[in-house]
Amino acid sequence: MASEAHSGPEVHAPVAPGRLPLLGHALQLWRRPIEFLESLRAHGDIVRLDIGTWPVHVLTSPEHVHSVLVQQAQQFGRGRIFDRLRPVFGNGIVTTDGDFHRKQRRMMQPAFHRNHIAEYAEVMSRQAEAMSASWTAGREISMVTETRGYAMSSVAEMIFSGDLSRPAVDEVHRSLPIVLEGMLVRAVMPKSLDRLPIPYNRRFDGAAARLRRVIDEVIEQYRAEEPAERGDRHDLLSMLLAGVDSETGSTMDAEQVRDEVIAIMLAGTETSATTLSWIFHEIGRHPEVEARVHAEVDSVVGSRPVRPEDIPALTYTHDVFQEALRLHSPLLFTRRALVPLTLGGVSIPAGAELAYSPYALHRDPVLFPDPGVFDPDRWQKGAKERSRTHSYLPFGAGQHKCIGDSFAVAEILTAVATVASRWHLKPAPGITVRERPAGIPQPSELPMIPVARRVQHPSRSSEEMPQ
Repeated sequence: MASEAHSGPEVHAPVAPGRLPLLGHALQLWRRPIEFLESLRAHGDIVRLDIGTWPVHVLTSPEHVHSVLVQQAQQFGRGRIFDRLRPVFGNGIVTTDGDFHRKQRRMMQPAFHRNHIAEYAEVMSRQAEAMSASWTAGREISMVTETRGYAMSSVAEMIFSGDLSRPAVDEVHRSLPIVLEGMLVRAVMPKSLDRLPIPYNRRFDGAAARLRRVIDEVIEQYRAEEPAERGDRHDLLSMLLAGVDSETGSTMDAEQVRDEVIAIMLAGTETSATTLSWIFHEIGRHPEVEARVHAEVDSVVGSRPVRPEDIPALTYTHDVFQEALRLHSPLLFTRRALVPLTLGGVSIPAGAELAYSPYALHRDPVLFPDPGVFDPDRWQKGAKERSRTHSYLPFGAGQHKCIGDSFAVAEILTAVATVASRWHLKPAPGITVRERPAGIPQPSELPMIPVARRVQHPSRSSEEMPQ
């Protein structure tokens, strides 16, 4: 076992090179976070870095990460990054721990049952159809904008229903992008800077406050409805308001429901939209992959809209999704030691911060040969080995594993299949796409040109699409 009780002489983790007085490694993490986090594996399985005067033990070994997330999970709390995001997420399951987190997860789990995922998939299909139908052959589009709009619309329709929620949906489209873009900066910058009246803080705090306010208003309107009227709604907000904990009989108050709704919106939008952008980018760069995706979609879906039962049959498309998410994974997560212990022979004091980077783990050449190569077939060749070494964890692991991972898979595959049934997406010429640091690194820009594939769905038109 990688973690054991703290005893014997203390052994400290090696310190990452380049530490500066007062700043520590903050400048390297600020200027080139992706490259810096990837470089740490060369210095050991556990490497200390300092962000200002804040020491962090970075885990570069999947065995140590598995120990912290699964085997010894009870000895670790959420950590600083999650504390810093509490003003946005409140006390949602994204930021909480312990008995309260377990109670909230029990109450929310029914909303993500496979039967509800099938209902949500129908929403996703409608939104994907609307996105795809809005494009014009030969006219350049921004995939970053398109996928974020699709994800926000899908998540908003899953959470809210009817005209009552229209202001909330509009506010999601207005404020959510501001919050998403600022979360990583807010998570790693010193708390003392939060109150400075700089434009960044004003935009971020204003957007977060607007989101909370408009969701509070919708919740108040839902709760004012007659029970029978509210029972006619089948959205996630109604389920959260009606939910009862099976063990304690307790329900969520309005503030807690608000926090969970915000957590679901943020998590369900950023991961899905960014991953979708990268999938379309990689498919556009690899014609042989595109041809296989199109062949599978033609076989499974044909010329009709995507249905929930199609998702499990899109096996190669799922491999493409996994490979894109491997290459473009979440950048950094933290945990906090609740007791003194030893991890991999290194002494970890109580209160110490630990961090791990799924991005860096998924690009480790020991775990993934030729890690910079986009190869969906690796998910057929090496699945057993990865399962054994716990080397692939884009949705986390253990008690804090993403509650909406099945939702995200359905959301992404529905969009990919809908687009693939209708369009080739060609990279716009003369553009170099770079990774921009964020919770999940995002494309710096991703202009693409839709080129029509074939006859449209009968419901859209019976005419040949323009070439």
